[in-house]
Amino acid sequence: MSGPFPLYDNAALRQAEARAASRLGDDFVLMQRAGLAAWHCALAHWPQAQRIAVACGPGNNGGDGYVLARHACEAGRQVRVLRLPGHAPRGEIAIRAERAYRDAGGRVEEFGGSIGDADLVVDALFGIGLTRAPDAEAATLVAAINNAAAPVLALDVPSGVDADTGNAPGTAVHATRTLQFLGAHAGLATGAALEHVGARELAALDVGDDVLPADAAVAEMFDARDLGRFLQPRSRNSHKGESGRVLCVGGDHGKGGAVLLCAEAALRSGAGLVDVATRAMHVAALLSRRPEAMAHAIDAAADLDKLAEAANVIAIGPGLGQDAWGNELFSAMIDSGKPLVIDADALNLLAANPRKLQADTVLTPHPGEAARLLSIATREVQADRRAAALALCERFGCVVVLKGAGTVVTAPGCLPGIIDAGNPGMAVGGMGDVLTGIIAALRAQGLDAFDAARCGALLHGAAGDVAARAGGERGLLPSDLFTPLQRLANP
Repeated sequence: MSGPFPLYDNAALRQAEARAASRLGDDFVLMQRAGLAAWHCALAHWPQAQRIAVACGPGNNGGDGYVLARHACEAGRQVRVLRLPGHAPRGEIAIRAERAYRDAGGRVEEFGGSIGDADLVVDALFGIGLTRAPDAEAATLVAAINNAAAPVLALDVPSGVDADTGNAPGTAVHATRTLQFLGAHAGLATGAALEHVGARELAALDVGDDVLPADAAVAEMFDARDLGRFLQPRSRNSHKGESGRVLCVGGDHGKGGAVLLCAEAALRSGAGLVDVATRAMHVAALLSRRPEAMAHAIDAAADLDKLAEAANVIAIGPGLGQDAWGNELFSAMIDSGKPLVIDADALNLLAANPRKLQADTVLTPHPGEAARLLSIATREVQADRRAAALALCERFGCVVVLKGAGTVVTAPGCLPGIIDAGNPGMAVGGMGDVLTGIIAALRAQGLDAFDAARCGALLHGAAGDVAARAGGERGLLPSDLFTPLQRLANP
């Protein structure tokens, strides 16, 4: 999928399904289209699959599975529909779908503990109707699907994943590919869902764009192809002042590397001038590593006055610490009136003394920091990442970048963005410091806070993906992003 791509919640998709069925005059027609689209998806990606096992549940998701099974049967494939005791179709259209499958010569078996030999397994168990953990009996079938030595195609949603939140509260299907119907699910773009969806695909079912209007979206997804939306070529007579001045504040004793990563990221992302306010012990190392950054030894907040006044944006937090020095610098920068990007230790200081912030402030918490800012458990943040980001936005009145798999970016009164870039190799200390520098640089170059946050998170994730493809995810370092970062910042 290419973005920005609209994402919807279950309520919007149920309404769209009802409108589509009304337009087609028969709910069963919509189910037939979904099942046929699923069969075409299977043919496109696994054309050689001869033995196809379809796990069908009792609802309409199971009905979609019966339609796919019928098409596969009519195409001469060896098809087995597996279902749990008590999972016979319950709704009228699902019953019709099962009957048509049987009329085509298909057979239905009660699940006996194993999927058996198959070239493709289709998950048509629960769809969006299940928002809790599967019961013990269903969990056994889900586990068997996951243990099958075959690729898995999930219809609409991998069973066991909450399509609204992305949470997987219990056992859930690990799909090779998930085919969504009508519109894309917001929950399948972030959090635990990313462990389960595999490749995402959308079948709009040819029912008209107006059944799912754009204003019904609850978020939009961005991928690397969207960088050009935010980053324009510079004019031939540009000068460094037009590219903005960033002040990076941090690097308490023994933590100079964090603020150095932030500063270099700001330079590689196009900032015209970068000042670094840090402990005296880090100045020499910083100048040795990156002489383009202007390093300043700072003992007290009063030493920051002129630097803050000259800056277009201030990035504070990387290596700042939470002792007296960090507290003093943080308080001074919060009161400076300048656009801020707040990360790391500065977020923990904010959590200890929460306050409303300027609307153009950008917070960049990871889930643990978000939990402290909201006074909840980290697992609650991860259970509904979009809701947590929105809660942070509401509490602090500013832009929020909730980092992690499927980074969520929110701003007051704006549609949240979800970033379809990044990889597990980026789960290493220092990556957040790089992101802070990127966002600060983009803000200094004239992007508003929300655009700088969305573009920065996208640029960060895309650079991490390029670096991972070059050397692998394990052992990926924050500094490995700098070369691809510069290249990607010039789309």
